[in-house]
Amino acid sequence: MSGKLLSKGDRRREQIMNLLKRQGKITIQEIIDKFACSEATARRDLDLLEKQGGLIRSLGGAQLDTPSPSAGREVPFNEKKELLWLEKEAIAAKAASLVEEGDVIGLSGGTTTFLIARELKLRRGITVVTNAVNIAMELSESDGIQVVLTGGVMRRNSFELCGPLAEKIVDSVNIGVMFLGVDGVTVEQGLTTFSEQEADIARLMLKRSRRTVAVFDHTKVGRTSLFSIAPLTAVQGCITNQPTDEKLKRHLEEQGIALHLAEPAAPVL
Repeated sequence: MSGKLLSKGDRRREQIMNLLKRQGKITIQEIIDKFACSEATARRDLDLLEKQGGLIRSLGGAQLDTPSPSAGREVPFNEKKELLWLEKEAIAAKAASLVEEGDVIGLSGGTTTFLIARELKLRRGITVVTNAVNIAMELSESDGIQVVLTGGVMRRNSFELCGPLAEKIVDSVNIGVMFLGVDGVTVEQGLTTFSEQEADIARLMLKRSRRTVAVFDHTKVGRTSLFSIAPLTAVQGCITNQPTDEKLKRHLEEQGIALHLAEPAAPVL
C-alpha cells in the first residue's frame, strides 16, 4: 500500500466497479441513485473506467467486460446485443450507406449485421443472402427486399444456420457485397470467430462474394477467437466505431483495405 488517500471520485469509481463485479451490469440511473451524483458525473466515471479496462459501455450504462472468445466462453446473441448498441447502430448505418439499389448483399450472423438488416428494411430493389434466421425474420415484411435464407442446422447462441446444407446453398449463389461480423481482429491472425461451423460458412460466403467488408466494434480489435475465418487481406474494407490501433491501421493502409469509421450519435435519455 502506498498510503495515498483516494479522492472522492476514485472511491466512487472503485465502488462502482465492485458493484459491477457483483451484479454484472449497471445503469446510469443506478449510479445516480446509489452515489448521489449527477448524470454527467456518472457518465464520466464510466468513460474513465472503460479506458482502464474491465467494463464495456452499453446503452444507458455499462456491463462487465466478458472474457474474450479465446478464453473459452461464447457470448450468446441476446447477451451481446446489450453491449455497445449505439456504436453498433452507427456501424450498421455506415454499412447501409454503401448499399445501392440492385445489390445482392450477404449478411453473416451477429448483432452488428442484425442492425445492418434493420437499416436496410425500408430499401427497395435489393437481395439479402443470409444464414441467420433472426436476420431473415427481421427482413420478412420488407416488400422491396428479396431474402435468400440458407438451410442448415441452427446454432442457438447466434441463430446461424450451418453445416453441409447451408454450405450447399451458399455455394450456388453469387453475392455482391458481403458484410461479415467477427469476434476478433488482429494483424497476425486476421478475422476470427468462436464457432468452427460459423467460420466454415463465413469463409464460403466470403469466397462467393465480389467484395467483403468486415464489421466490428472496437472491443474486437486485438482479440483472437478460437477459429480463423480469413486473413485481413481477404476483405476489401472494414467498418468500426473508433480509430483503431496504429499497427492494424498501418496494415490496412499497406494492403489497400478501406477503413470506414462510424461515430455513434449521442444518446437521448
